[in-house]
Amino acid sequence: MADARDWRRWPAPRSLAPAVIAGLCAGAFVIAAFWAAPDAWREPLRERVFDLMLEGAVQARPARSMLNLAIVDIDTTSLETIGPWPWRRETIARLIQATTASRPAAVAVDILLAGNDTRSPAAIARQLAAETSRSDLADLASTLVDGDGVLREAMASGPVVLGWVLDPRGDFETDGIPILTRNGARFHRLWSQEGATGPPPALAGDAAGAGALSLPGDTDGVVRRVPLFVSIAGAARPGLMLEALRVSAGASGYLLAGDPPDLSVGELSRRVSDDGLLRLVPGHDPVRTLRASAVLEGSADLTGLEGALVFIGGSAAELGGLRTGLDGPLTPSTLLHAQAARQFAAGIVPIRPAYATSYESAAALVLVLAGIIAAQRLRPLPSVFLMASGVGIFTLAALWLARSDRLLDPLMPLAAGLAAFLTTSVAAFSESRLRELRLRRRFEQHLAPDVVARIVANPSSIRLSGERREITALFTDIEGFTLTTREAGPEQLVAVLDGYFDGVTRIVGAHGGMVDKLVGDAVHAIFNAPLDLPNHPSRAIACAGAILAWTEAYRRTGLAAQIGLGRTRQGIETGLAIVGDVGVGAKLDYTAHGDAVNTAARLEALNKELGSSICIGPVAAARCKERRLRPFAAVALRGLGTLEIFTLDEGPISVP
Repeated sequence: MADARDWRRWPAPRSLAPAVIAGLCAGAFVIAAFWAAPDAWREPLRERVFDLMLEGAVQARPARSMLNLAIVDIDTTSLETIGPWPWRRETIARLIQATTASRPAAVAVDILLAGNDTRSPAAIARQLAAETSRSDLADLASTLVDGDGVLREAMASGPVVLGWVLDPRGDFETDGIPILTRNGARFHRLWSQEGATGPPPALAGDAAGAGALSLPGDTDGVVRRVPLFVSIAGAARPGLMLEALRVSAGASGYLLAGDPPDLSVGELSRRVSDDGLLRLVPGHDPVRTLRASAVLEGSADLTGLEGALVFIGGSAAELGGLRTGLDGPLTPSTLLHAQAARQFAAGIVPIRPAYATSYESAAALVLVLAGIIAAQRLRPLPSVFLMASGVGIFTLAALWLARSDRLLDPLMPLAAGLAAFLTTSVAAFSESRLRELRLRRRFEQHLAPDVVARIVANPSSIRLSGERREITALFTDIEGFTLTTREAGPEQLVAVLDGYFDGVTRIVGAHGGMVDKLVGDAVHAIFNAPLDLPNHPSRAIACAGAILAWTEAYRRTGLAAQIGLGRTRQGIETGLAIVGDVGVGAKLDYTAHGDAVNTAARLEALNKELGSSICIGPVAAARCKERRLRPFAAVALRGLGTLEIFTLDEGPISVP
């Protein structure tokens, strides 16, 4: 079983409140800013993220559709060959008839044939008869080529689906294709208009079906969705792509079940979004394309069109059907409809679940908390690794869901988590630097630089609030200093004391001790605090010997000799003491209190009576393994009884 003290090996938490509050505020700000941002800013960013996710997800899974697709394209070359746009309806009729000759499952015409024909010879004759009131012209019209009549005859040669567009001023009425519902299935937010514009009733009535040509663009102008259903004056009507699939499958209607709805078209059944739109994915395989002029001239290879779903449309700019799609800024609308048909048949129907917002908010909260904890509890490299792992796992989870056609936005949770992590890290670093600065200021005057560096590197190694530990106290005093202050000049005295304290404190630091305080001419030092110091009694006694040797040399030279600086007396004892910060507010002092401190002070003063330089208490002497100490006197001290006092033999001692 692991040692119960193993928890001590973990790094102590940094100052919690400022960093945690900063991290929480940063995460909350990102979340609030994301949800409060206008759709014109938020939605394009989210959709671009979905584009990247879907592109990778779709490429990673095998195709599940064998739908045979083809496009008859009215391109620029076709216009140059056949004639400028718009073509007469009899030309379009010939194109349809030539296509249906290959027995496709359905032909969807992505061209708006609005209103009655006005350009065929029969139509022109009827217009002239109406304007001139000449009956002979009206009789002549019946013998001429009628564009709408020829088009109806062409549609009789195979199943043809015509198109119409949403138009609030339009009066086009479509036959209601049956849409059966069960289990409360319904669309909650269909793209809607009060009217539509489409072919004349006689033409629409002869078609096998009719669907919406309109394609909605996102706020950034990119067409990412093709309508499955739209609404005209509150009534649901199919899009061109879905109607083409229905006709090609020979289905009589649609079936909706559940909420969100499952849409069944013939043998196809797919879960769809409640807005009635099919979200396109990037990276489609190319669709077989035939040039319209080649089809009209009979030079196109129509092999393989039997049983296929064929879309007739145009890539020439004159047709006005170019859109900004996922594959580029000049994508023909016909290609978008064809890609949507293949995607729906393959079962690739990305939807944003109803729970998406709740899950994203929960994920953002988890990542914010994880970022704060990682920044607080771990060292920089482990915290970065942990946060990167969390980001990677969440991203992979979002990609896995995208592969299952469930769109969750990873951007906001990741941004919130990273913002919380970075802000907490910066705040914790700032707090750590401030704490290091305070520690340096507190101890750099009392300890050797390497000891201060150890404390700064591991602040938890000391307990500033107070602890009981064994220490060795060393007190010094200058003999006859009061008389010296009366006789020496102030400038001389200050200069001598500066040099004296500089030498004594350096010796204390060199032996691992801490200068507790300077009081008048006295130096108070402690050993084994704030850090553990092995063999501290011996180190303190060695320090005393070094101080004695240095001060004897110092007081015999320069200004110290001129003012008659006295010898240095010292007292040393070892024992338990309470060490820690004492004071109020900014007036804090790390010091020690206890019997060992008091005894060392009294031993230092005892030197005056005994005529000695160093008095060492019995506990410190017993703990010193050096055989350089000798008993000096037995002295009765109030409250302590009779103590045997030790002193150094001649010369300083060294600690092994």
